[in-house]
Amino acid sequence: MGAMGVDFGDARSIAAGFGAGIVVLLALYSVIGVTDVLAALSGAQPALVAAVCVAAVCWLFAWGLALRTVLSVVGVAVSPIRAFMLLAGATFANNVTPFGQAGGEPFAALLVARTTGTAYENGLAAVASVDTINFVPSISFALVGAGYYATRSTVAARVEVAALSLAALALGVPVAAYLAWRNRARAADVAVAVLVPAGRAVGRVVPRIRPPDAADLRRRIAGFFAALERVAGDRHNLALALTFSAAGWLLLSTSLWLSLLALDHAVPFAAALFIVPLGSVAGVAPLPGGLGGVEAALVLLIVPITGVDAGTAAAAALLHRGATYWLPVLVGGSATAMLEADNVAESASD
Repeated sequence: MGAMGVDFGDARSIAAGFGAGIVVLLALYSVIGVTDVLAALSGAQPALVAAVCVAAVCWLFAWGLALRTVLSVVGVAVSPIRAFMLLAGATFANNVTPFGQAGGEPFAALLVARTTGTAYENGLAAVASVDTINFVPSISFALVGAGYYATRSTVAARVEVAALSLAALALGVPVAAYLAWRNRARAADVAVAVLVPAGRAVGRVVPRIRPPDAADLRRRIAGFFAALERVAGDRHNLALALTFSAAGWLLLSTSLWLSLLALDHAVPFAAALFIVPLGSVAGVAPLPGGLGGVEAALVLLIVPITGVDAGTAAAAALLHRGATYWLPVLVGGSATAMLEADNVAESASD
């Protein structure tokens, strides 16, 4: 089986994760009332539902261009279409593995490395850089939304907890990233000290797995940090990637805004700017792509911020997640299969 293949144990854990996510999802909609959700969905305007899907595809394309820009910094050239397929594949990996991006990044980096022919550490640096870049506009837009609602006394009290959570993220994540970067040499030592013995232990149980060599692992970690420094040092391409990332977040917010509009609820666009980034935080839950957890977070945010009823909020979350979770699973799964088929064909021809 190829490097991107999934063994039975992985497939079983993924299936278990999906099962747990669906249980959470069913519990959420049972509490809200399936009848109320279906009643809200029955009035959805088909043209606007289609627009939600278009916004989601454009979001993938925008973030694909951000990935393409970052890859160009580390000397890897890909076409916009290939970048879209790579980003879709990365999103697919995030959506089928627990803990969202943290769980999917190694698989996404491997797909990038195999497809572009670059070193794995370059692929991982590119994927990690895009994830880091995406944090900046998400918090910025959420702060804009929070600022809008801070001026509305009837709503400000209801979003106080969410605003405090946003402030904690805006301060905590950059500080943590800065400390991690300042102590990257120590982090490399810890990684080598943990991964080498763990790899040897696994290699004794599974003979086909070659334990990592300490020197090779240090070289790869150094290459990873060097690639990150190149990305951070290229201000022009960094600004360009941030622009594409911001466009993606606007499209994600548009998806939720259109989902509510499709249900005959026109809410301020600032609401979507505020809700979508905060709701995405639930994607770090130990469920594939935050399945169930993100939907619950969206409902908990939509109801107090927009004033719509829980049934409508749950229906809007279902439309939004259908376009931004399930559609990328289908598109990304297909893109991954196509890219891997090309990789296998190229390997066979060498």
